[in-house]
Amino acid sequence: MSWPRYDVNLSILFTELPLLRRPAAAAAAGFDAVEFWWPWPDEPVPDDATVDRFVTAIGDAGVRLVGLNFAAGQLPGPDRGLLSDPARSARFRDNVAVAVDIADRTGCGALNALYGNRIGGLDPAGQDELAIQNLVFAGRAADRIGAVVLIEALNAAESPHYPLLSLADAAAVVDRVAAVSEVDNLRLLCDLYHLARGGETDLPGTIAAHARRIGHVQLADCPGRHQPGTGSLDLAAAQAALADGGYTGWIGLEYVPDGPSADSFGWLDRTSERNTA
Repeated sequence: MSWPRYDVNLSILFTELPLLRRPAAAAAAGFDAVEFWWPWPDEPVPDDATVDRFVTAIGDAGVRLVGLNFAAGQLPGPDRGLLSDPARSARFRDNVAVAVDIADRTGCGALNALYGNRIGGLDPAGQDELAIQNLVFAGRAADRIGAVVLIEALNAAESPHYPLLSLADAAAVVDRVAAVSEVDNLRLLCDLYHLARGGETDLPGTIAAHARRIGHVQLADCPGRHQPGTGSLDLAAAQAALADGGYTGWIGLEYVPDGPSADSFGWLDRTSERNTA
């Protein structure tokens, strides 16, 4: 199996198409693996028929689901997760069973739990305690199907109220969950765009420091969040650091295409095969 292995995030690419047509479009573009943010932002617990149609669209397209977000509110938009918000914690927990069921039915091994924004008037320590409790809950549920839960750092420029702004911040959450429970299936989501946009000046060094704990990688160029080659991201150096650190997993293409989605993959032909599962 060759590496890097790229999948395409169908919540940000091929959005010119209806949700259920995107897996087939990804397959037509040469990909055999896809990922999604939570597909129904306003509904953490969609009805069974809605879920069945989604799972069927993935299977009929002949692609594999390799990443799925737990419900996180409106993405893109003002929300950055539910699990540290007391008013929406129950919605997060209700969503866990649905997301894990989708992952089980599709063979998806990675579920991303966005931490949530700081909320004015609430004690940050209380939010953190709630987040840890919910991550223990989600980790146990994911472990029953052999999946991992991902913890992601975002960037302060776009997410000023989000408390996890580096891989070290995300790793501290993983450590805290492990310290208070037996849950050991939390991993880091290494989003190259968010790290670069957040001002990380030594991206290869940061990757090297955390490589053994990285469970998934996503990329977009910086600062425009378009495909590689449109900004300043040194993708070759980042991928070399990942390879040196032993990372052999998927790299999700999570960029806003600079033009039609199907026309945004020319850079792949110069770097790697996209169809490598």
